[in-house]
Amino acid sequence: MVSAPTGRIAAPRLVRLLGAWHAAGRPASSALVSALRLLVLDGRLPPGTALPAERELAAALGVSRTLVATAWEALRAEGLLRSRRGAGTWTALPGRPRPQDPPQDQPLDLARAAPAALPAVAHAVDAVRGDLAAELAGHGYHEYGLDLLRERLAARYTARGLPTTADEVLVTNGAHHALALVLRAFTGPGDRVLVDQPTYPNAIDAIAAAHAIPVPVPLLEDGWDLDGVAAALRQSGPRLAYLVVDFHNPTGLLLDAGGRADLTALAARARVPLVVDETLAELDLRAAPPRLAPVRGPGTVITIGSAGKSHWGGLRIGWVRADAEVVRRLAAARHAFDLGSPVVEQLVIAHLYADPEPAIAERRAELAERRDLLVGELRAHCPDWGFRVPDGGLGLWCELPGPFSSRLAAAARTVGVRLAPGARFSVHGGLERWLRVPFTLPEPALAEAVRRLSRVASVVGGSPGSDGEGLVPVA
Repeated sequence: MVSAPTGRIAAPRLVRLLGAWHAAGRPASSALVSALRLLVLDGRLPPGTALPAERELAAALGVSRTLVATAWEALRAEGLLRSRRGAGTWTALPGRPRPQDPPQDQPLDLARAAPAALPAVAHAVDAVRGDLAAELAGHGYHEYGLDLLRERLAARYTARGLPTTADEVLVTNGAHHALALVLRAFTGPGDRVLVDQPTYPNAIDAIAAAHAIPVPVPLLEDGWDLDGVAAALRQSGPRLAYLVVDFHNPTGLLLDAGGRADLTALAARARVPLVVDETLAELDLRAAPPRLAPVRGPGTVITIGSAGKSHWGGLRIGWVRADAEVVRRLAAARHAFDLGSPVVEQLVIAHLYADPEPAIAERRAELAERRDLLVGELRAHCPDWGFRVPDGGLGLWCELPGPFSSRLAAAARTVGVRLAPGARFSVHGGLERWLRVPFTLPEPALAEAVRRLSRVASVVGGSPGSDGEGLVPVA
């Protein structure tokens, strides 16, 4: 049974939406089909929108009824329109449930590169009840973090090759909070902050919120342009540098040991504190990874980390690793934000970090399977998309066959897929040929998301320009 329409658009308004649809040198029926197709796929004519009668629209457009009927027929053949005698014609989407069908619980979210919680998280919640009872006798405010958690995080850094003591660790409410603290302590309004380009979008937002100015240094195809970093340090005089060198978000690139040494030397010579975001550092997906030690070197090196990607973002626990003097400075700066991180969540992470490797190894195995599935699905359904297969991290950085990333993100919403287009990862916009596709969803959802994307990409791919629609929060 064909469902009935759920809304209606008047002919004058549809004419305004179509705009200058009749392109010179193109058959009128083909141009009308293309213009209407984009309105549907962009979400400006949502599924179930009843269209004006053929005669009414033809009069409003100043064309023949035959031309409108021909366009309607072509769009019906594509599954973008449905009709029924007595009910008229309305918009639809191929493969999308009809209005009388139960809606999906939620869209397939590829905007946030964040996996669901590991089973170990629930077990840890149960295990810390006794520890919580002891904490209830105190005031619950720990501006540096629980001593137990700081000690275990320090032990993890030491095991990874960076000797660390508890007084060199500050617990925060996630890595984003950690960056905000560093910006507050080290920058002021109008100060410049060097970043790689593309980079983590929320870092750009945090820099803007601190009234500082991000200075982007574009990445090369195979990694960091350290000559460009050196030039930016000399020419722009930044007060801080923020880089993601471990399975970079969004490209997945990894800076080697030699590059790390050169980077810290450059920052030290320029006397610029270096902030290294290690949120993805534990997610090395190689079978026998030659793990790199955390970045260290001369000058001020501040490392920020989080359990959000390795364990679960809902815990909202992150940390800073720096010299003890810097940690004290950051703890003083946090009074303007909060008075400490939640105790229960800290106890959970402390329990997980008593022996962190089993849970993290489980996460790596899960993500490796999902990465490989996503690679296969994209090669099968989007063969003209280019990407390199990263050794770690949470997503693929895909090069599209044209500059339509934001338009694709807008169209994807109409088929229940949320995306973060390339422009979200850029300081000044652009990157319209690029799209981040995370492999954090379960395998069936990933496969379905790619199939939906392939359907809209085949149409949107030829569309010129972008109005920036589809920008959504990312993680």
